Amino acid sequence: MAKSTLKFKDSVAAFEQLKAQIAARKFAPIYLLMGEESYFIDVLCDALSSSILSPAEQAFNQITVYGKDSDAGQIVNLCRQMPMMGSYEVIILKEAQQLRNIEKLSHYTSKPQASTILIICHKEKNVDKRSAFYKQCASAGVVFESIRPRDYEIGSWLTQFVAQKGLRINDKARQMLTDHLGCDISKISNELDKLIVSLPQGTTEVTDVEVEMKVGISKEFNNFELCNAVATKDVARAMRIADHFARNPKDNPLLLTIMALFGQFRDIFIVNYLRWLNKYKGVPFPDDMELMRTLKKSNVFVIKEIKQLSAQWNNRKVFNILGLLRQYDGKSKGIDAGASNDGELLRELLLKIFME
Repeated sequence: MAKSTLKFKDSVAAFEQLKAQIAARKFAPIYLLMGEESYFIDVLCDALSSSILSPAEQAFNQITVYGKDSDAGQIVNLCRQMPMMGSYEVIILKEAQQLRNIEKLSHYTSKPQASTILIICHKEKNVDKRSAFYKQCASAGVVFESIRPRDYEIGSWLTQFVAQKGLRINDKARQMLTDHLGCDISKISNELDKLIVSLPQGTTEVTDVEVEMKVGISKEFNNFELCNAVATKDVARAMRIADHFARNPKDNPLLLTIMALFGQFRDIFIVNYLRWLNKYKGVPFPDDMELMRTLKKSNVFVIKEIKQLSAQWNNRKVFNILGLLRQYDGKSKGIDAGASNDGELLRELLLKIFME
């Protein structure tokens, strides 16, 4: 099956558009919500299940079934039922990826009823786009493909998520959340929802202070501070943070730390290479807005900081450090790690970086 060409930003745009259609009560007879990112699928399913019917109608005309406990024939029969004292019969199929012979749903999707709305939540992977079932869903209804974000995409999504709540979030708070929670937007949205509810009335910005107090992420000991200590060559501070990580390995997974360091040195390498092109090849050095697009950053202040830090590093050393990080990425996954634990591997990695 061909790999999807959609990107995370495409999923976000389609998600917002679909939410608006649901809010406007513009419903389709079939919704195929599929893909590896469960957050968007869950939110859209909840929005549909709470919007189509009133609570009183739901008791008679809304049925939820699970793929593991169902068969395609049973679901087809449910879809062909007429609503009782209501406009729609709503059938919600959750965990559809566990339904055997899902393509047999084409017996219904080939000719859906106007009085039934079928919502299919197919997580972890996509339905085969070559199948008749997929093509019928796309033709008669709505197909939403949920793409999981890459690490460099999560920051801009987080900023957008907070903005929809009428707030801003500062750079350090955003970095602390993404470093601690990775690319799991379900966890990030859950933590942010709890944090926002607890903010005093009149608050306009989520800061690192609130994140530390409400989410429980240390303002001093996190990947943002570790990356800064390494980039500024502050050996003592970097090793103090590494010691804290070693004492709290569950809160500070080595893989996320390596990803954060790799991202930082990758940015430094790119900026230094652009400087080299400007100096020796006469290629104009990009302005801050163009650099934001190249490095996939969300604001100009981060770009100014990267430019300042990159001036302190020679790209030959940075190239070697990127190689080290790739090597320790493997070790963090158990490849040639020996008997060393994550704390020991991190200390060893940092010392090698500082020796470059």
